[in-house]
Amino acid sequence: MPTQIDAASVCAATAAPSSPLQPPPVALLDKYKGQDFEPIYSTVVTVSGGEAEHGRASGVARSDDGNLDVNLRLPTALGGGGGGTNPEQLFAAAYAACFHGALNLLAAKKRIPVLAATVQVSVAFGRDPVDGLFMLTADVRIHLPDVERSVAEELVRSTERFCPYAKMARNGITGIVALAT
Repeated sequence: MPTQIDAASVCAATAAPSSPLQPPPVALLDKYKGQDFEPIYSTVVTVSGGEAEHGRASGVARSDDGNLDVNLRLPTALGGGGGGTNPEQLFAAAYAACFHGALNLLAAKKRIPVLAATVQVSVAFGRDPVDGLFMLTADVRIHLPDVERSVAEELVRSTERFCPYAKMARNGITGIVALAT
């Protein structure tokens, strides 16, 4: 029977400032057998418009716990002044971090050392030929030095099936868009 994991135990390794940072427990790989989505962690990020009253051009993104506080700026390629991060960079960072974490969890379970692993995600914002509006593409490149190629390929395939960001990129995401009351 899978071990139940709660958010407190996942975060316990990093909660104490005097102890070194630790990866999450490999028990996160235990399969869930429930009927409904079972949240383990959730967060809220709010974007306001800033100086130009436009979240993408001059917004500020803040998380409910205060750990994220980022000025958003329109990149020069889109006619902006740059000088801050943009949604594509944030998405690429989140995707790369999640994939890297999933890769490391699977490698730890299989006892495959991946100490110098890197994950690079390239996100492109562009025109959608289907509707003429916009779309994103994301390319993921994994570097696994000192891991035999066939082992690395299997690990990457397994990670692609396991990583929630890769699943979202492949299958879409369940979500609700609604006007707040």
